[in-house]
Amino acid sequence: MMYAHWKNGSHQRKRAFDLYFRHLPFGNGYAVFAGLERALQYLENLRFTEEDIAFLARQPEQYDPDFLDMLRTFRFQGDVYAVPEGTIVFPNEPLLRLEGNVMELQLVETALLNFIGYQTLVATKAARIRTVAGNDLVMEFGTRRAQESTAAIWGARAAYLAGFDATSNVRAGERFGIPIIGTHSHSWVQDFENELEAFRAFARAFPEQSVLLVDTYDTLRSGLPHAIQVGLELKQQGKRLAGIRLDSGDLAYLSKQARKMLDEAGLTDTRIIASSDLDEDTILNLKAQGARIDSWGIGTKLITAYDQPALGAVYKMVAKMEQGQWVPTIKISSNPEKVTTPGRKNVYRIIDKVTGKAQADLITHVDERVDEKTPLVLFDPVHTYRKKRVTHFQAIELLQPVMRNGELTVELPSLEEIRRYHREQRSLFWEEYLRLLNPEEYPVDLSNKLWKMKQELIQQIYQTFVEPKKKQD
Repeated sequence: MMYAHWKNGSHQRKRAFDLYFRHLPFGNGYAVFAGLERALQYLENLRFTEEDIAFLARQPEQYDPDFLDMLRTFRFQGDVYAVPEGTIVFPNEPLLRLEGNVMELQLVETALLNFIGYQTLVATKAARIRTVAGNDLVMEFGTRRAQESTAAIWGARAAYLAGFDATSNVRAGERFGIPIIGTHSHSWVQDFENELEAFRAFARAFPEQSVLLVDTYDTLRSGLPHAIQVGLELKQQGKRLAGIRLDSGDLAYLSKQARKMLDEAGLTDTRIIASSDLDEDTILNLKAQGARIDSWGIGTKLITAYDQPALGAVYKMVAKMEQGQWVPTIKISSNPEKVTTPGRKNVYRIIDKVTGKAQADLITHVDERVDEKTPLVLFDPVHTYRKKRVTHFQAIELLQPVMRNGELTVELPSLEEIRRYHREQRSLFWEEYLRLLNPEEYPVDLSNKLWKMKQELIQQIYQTFVEPKKKQD
């Protein structure tokens, strides 16, 4: 597409694209926006190396040498508007708006969808798990199950920003400052003559941080008694056994028995950690069964977004520059949900000043401003008879400029700042929108101007393409 535009002399045409998703993942009531830092780093550093150009020159497309020469100096020079990372977001509202020449905007499409789609999925899954876990310690243990090492690192970051407490991925800890927590494997125990010797050796190495995996042979008759013995030995030295880990079996029953045995031995401050293909549903069920688990190690089902491996994010052209003016564009489909909302847009979060809670998100044309002093009438863009009059509200503009002419215009927040911001975001929403089962649908509405523009363009398309075809038939 880049080459075709260049060959036709259309590569410098200015266009605008929106990145958004159509459906919430996991049956959830919201999503957690993540991946912006990764996306902006990519745009800042986008280059074609000599090796890249040599490879392209060998392809059967037989690219013009002048085109390949142009790639040597190619840099992304567009503008980017984005929702802050960690924001709670909903279907069909722009998460990113990019403006620039059509060639560069087409080039970056796949990468942006990859970064934003994957990290938003993991962050949303992590938020669901955090909700169920309550105040328990929740750790990301998914590196060995991630599709690739980069996914493991950025997935750990996405989980942490959405509320996880730590990761077992040391590289992610080094790169992003995420607390690191780990235990030993079954092979550690198997490598010694007996289980007690294995536990003692591990405790000697980590006298204040030992978490002993107790299910290699027999959890209640071997693993726990040996862990308790080591815990008592540590206690005599003025140290403590940090925890035991259960990785198989009936976790509810085993945790209750383990808690009883640890408490009877005086190891009341030794935590019980559970792993073994956990997710929010398993944790919810274990808590309902009275499991005595303090900490949760979540791996496969988090890092792979196991029950929904793709967000289904899309990237669509919404406007084009013609004779110095932005002209809205629309994509029509026989599937109504795939009809795009035209034009360059803003997204406002409407907050009730009395309750401090979000009432709706309002998508407007970029030229519109929401006047907080004037009553606002919100209506469902599909079922337009569903209306709500809002007064005494605050309108928070979500899409913010973050890149101008390919250069960052803001200092990106730290991961800790994003994490705090996400917690603040959660406090804006009623529990009905955040619950895991049968969440209430949060309103995402169009302004009257934008809704009319969409209907007019649909009618124009129909009159231009559909009606003439009907007459011919």
